[in-house]
Amino acid sequence: MEKKATVISTSVATLLVIMKMTVGIFSGSIAVLASAIDSLLDLTVSLFNYFALHNAEKDPDDTFNYGRSKIEPLAAVIEGTVISLSALFILYEALVKIAHPREMEHIDISIGVMVVSIIITSFLVLFLNRVAKKTGNMVIKADALHYKTDIISNGAVLAALGLVSMSGEQLFDPILGVCIGIYMIYSAMPIIKEGILMLLDAALPEEEIETIKTILQSDKAVTNFHHLRTRESGSHVFISVHLVYNVSISLYDAHLVADKLELKIKEHFKEKKAHVLMHMDPYDDSEINDAEDLY
Repeated sequence: MEKKATVISTSVATLLVIMKMTVGIFSGSIAVLASAIDSLLDLTVSLFNYFALHNAEKDPDDTFNYGRSKIEPLAAVIEGTVISLSALFILYEALVKIAHPREMEHIDISIGVMVVSIIITSFLVLFLNRVAKKTGNMVIKADALHYKTDIISNGAVLAALGLVSMSGEQLFDPILGVCIGIYMIYSAMPIIKEGILMLLDAALPEEEIETIKTILQSDKAVTNFHHLRTRESGSHVFISVHLVYNVSISLYDAHLVADKLELKIKEHFKEKKAHVLMHMDPYDDSEINDAEDLY
C-alpha cells in the first residue's frame, strides 16, 4: 500500500510540474512559478520516498540486524530540508520581483491551472491520509502533510491571481510568494524534528510509556520491573525491559507470563510493528552496576 501511494504521488507531482512550470514561465507569475518549483521538489521527494520504502521493508540480514527502518525518518528529514530550501528560493524570487516589478501575462490560464491543481492535490491528500492512518508510515505521513501545505499555498496563489486580475496591482503576486515561503518553512520544521528525534532513538511519548508500564503491572507474577527502554524507527517500535519474578517461579511459568505481556504490548501497537525483548530476573538486580557485583 505504501509503494502504491508513492507511485501515485509521483505521477501526480509529474503532472503538476508540467502544468505549473509551463504556465509559470509564460505568465511571469512568481507565485505560480514558486508552486511549480514546489511540485518539482515533490516529484524528487516522491521518487526518493519510493526508494526509501522499498529498502525499509527489507528483512534484517547479517549487515542490518534490525532491518532498515531508519530509512523512513531519514527520508522525512531530507523531505523537510528540501521543503525548507525550496521555500528559501521562493522567498528570494519574490523579493527580487518586489524590487523589480514586471507585468504578468495569461492570468486567466494561470487561474485555471491553479484550480485544476487544487482539485487534483485534494484527492491525493485524502488518499495519502488514508494510507498513513492504516499503516502508520512516517514517510507517507510527511508526504500527506507536504501535499496538504500545497493545497493551502495553491489556494493562496489562486487568490493572488484573482486580486491581480481584478485590481491590476502586480505586487500581490510576490507578496504572496513571501507568505508561501514562510509557511512552507514553518510546516517543514515538525517533520524535520520528528525525523531527527527518531534517528537519535528518542523514547516513545510519555503516554505510551505509561501504557506499557500498566500492561507490565497487570500480571501478579511480575513483582517489579526495571531498565524499561523504548525507541521508534519508522513504523517499528522497539521495547526492552527486565521483569522481576519471585525466586521460586519456574522458568517455564516465567516464560509464559512474559509471552502474555509481550502479546498485550503488541496488540496495543497494532498499527505498528512492535519488537519486545524481555529479560527475566529471579530477583531485583536494578541496583547492580556490573558483573563483579554479582560475586
